[in-house]
Parts: sequence; structure tokens; C-alpha cells
Amino acid sequence: MHLPAIFSTSLCGVFPLPNRPDTIGYKNVCWETIGTGRFIPGEDSTPDIGERGKLEVLEEVRVEVQVRGRENVGVVVEALKKAHPYEVPVYEVYKMEDF
Repeated sequence: MHLPAIFSTSLCGVFPLPNRPDTIGYKNVCWETIGTGRFIPGEDSTPDIGERGKLEVLEEVRVEVQVRGRENVGVVVEALKKAHPYEVPVYEVYKMEDF
């Protein structure tokens, strides 16, 4: 699982206490959902899971974490890529606003 790697950056999954932005009230905060992943590794791929040309169906976990500060997103994404078992991990980055 790649969560320990991204949490080790100390840049994601942390939230300050209300009215005290200089403190961290919670650590390793994330949302996980379980789903079914499907893929067929191509001829030029080097799959860690499955075989080239054969449909692979497996349980996967989608993880959502919050990263504060645009400058920290790249660090967290790199930690994810290094730790993830897939040749090309899928991830999304969204900008969120606080009102």
C-alpha cells in the first residue's frame, strides 16, 4: 500500500486545529473506497500484476488525501509514484477552495 509513503512526506493528510492554524490536530487523514479495477497490459508493458494481453480484474482501493500548498503536491505525487506497485499509477489532483 502506498499510504505510508505519502504520509511520510508530512505534507498530506494533516489538518490544523480550529482557530490554531499553526498546529496539527490530525494526521494520516484520508478517505478510502474499495472498487474493482480492470486492465489489459499491452505488448510493450512490464506489468507487476497480471500478464500481457490478458484481462486482469482485481480489487483496488481509491484513496483521497488533502495536500495543503501547491508547492507540496509534486512531492506527494512523486512519493506515490515511487511506492505504488503499478507501472503507471492513476491519480488525480484537484484544487479546492475554502470559504
